[in-house]
Amino acid sequence: MFKIFRRTFSLINAEATSTRFEKFEEKVWKRIREMEETNKKNLEQGKLEIPRFVKKEGNEAKFSKKRRTWAEGGKKEEDLKKQRTEESPFERVKRKKSLIVLGYSGVNYFGMQRNPGFSTIEEELLTALKKCEFITPESYEQPQWIGFQRAARTDKGVSAMTQCVSLKLPDVVDVDAINACLPEQIKVFAVKRVTKGFNSKENCDFRTYSYTLPTVAFEKHDTPDQKMENYRVTQEKLNEVNEVLKMYEGTKNYHNFTSKKAAFDPSARRYMVSLEVGAPFIVRDVYEFATIKIKGQSFMLHQIRKMVGLMLAIVRGLTPKETISKAFQQEKIDLPTAPGLGLVLNQPHYDRYNKRYGDDGIHEKLLFEDIKEQVEEFAKKHIISNIVDTELKEKSMMDFIEKLHKHTYEPREDEKVTEPSSKDDDGDE
Repeated sequence: MFKIFRRTFSLINAEATSTRFEKFEEKVWKRIREMEETNKKNLEQGKLEIPRFVKKEGNEAKFSKKRRTWAEGGKKEEDLKKQRTEESPFERVKRKKSLIVLGYSGVNYFGMQRNPGFSTIEEELLTALKKCEFITPESYEQPQWIGFQRAARTDKGVSAMTQCVSLKLPDVVDVDAINACLPEQIKVFAVKRVTKGFNSKENCDFRTYSYTLPTVAFEKHDTPDQKMENYRVTQEKLNEVNEVLKMYEGTKNYHNFTSKKAAFDPSARRYMVSLEVGAPFIVRDVYEFATIKIKGQSFMLHQIRKMVGLMLAIVRGLTPKETISKAFQQEKIDLPTAPGLGLVLNQPHYDRYNKRYGDDGIHEKLLFEDIKEQVEEFAKKHIISNIVDTELKEKSMMDFIEKLHKHTYEPREDEKVTEPSSKDDDGDE
């Protein structure tokens, strides 16, 4: 009896469920028909646009993302691709790691590194690349997305004969087009292909800087009537300058040659390969200048300028040579900072990269011999001439040597220092 009752109850329940489902299904189809009629009216009135991937055939709708031509008025697929390319100029482009080799005169610029609100070399370069559509607007705003990295961060007023920037660029890059969008004092010499993991800063083994100044700066401080006009330095004086410069070679603690760096900070230790003053040259048949070349593994903020400033103080007789050795000790001493005008980044060196990838048949060595003539021509026209003209006009070096005697070259109160850090800040300069 119980089984019969349970079976009867199950049948009644199933019939009720079936009835409710039929009523629900009827409501759904009724709603679908209403929506179809509404969409049909809107379509006839132009109020509704059918998706391009929907194609109606009778009462069915077939979805095919590959068939896009019917909604475009019967245009061919090739024409549509061309139209979409024109409408979207920054379409996804395959990019490879590249190296931009450029030179610039840093006068009137606030350094290499991008700084909002200030005129910098990187800002000019990124703007030119965006105008040429070699980078997207998004990459212009966030350069790290394309692996943007400079070989050295030059300071305000510092120029560069050969600066390197690594980033991702399209396969074909028109150097002339980039230069057409750059000011005259900035020039791209070449764009080279490099390995996928290349980083212009991390892969750089050494950097060579130069410092150009009037030779009268080497004269003794008590010599009367020190003027740039018609002054000629002696070979003995140049030999003395080189003797002092040799004292910087090797691995030393340069905490006194930068700011806010503690003596116990490991990052204050820097390796200098070579320092030497070259043969003097005559400008406008009247003025004599000379160039000091400094090759080192890395540099800190103002390091080279303080090295030059102390060297000048020694050869001018304001402090003994032992001051250099004292500057490498833990005590903080008072050192002068030479003007930034004559400082130039000559070239970054990639010796290990060249040894590993230079002969693999795919990549070229980064020696920059193929652009040597371009670099020298640009440097002569826009860098050296600018340094000379600005010095003759503003006399920054002459003002500097007149104030050298005010420095004590003795221990002074410690300034606030940063926490120890092993990070290479390549700074200056």
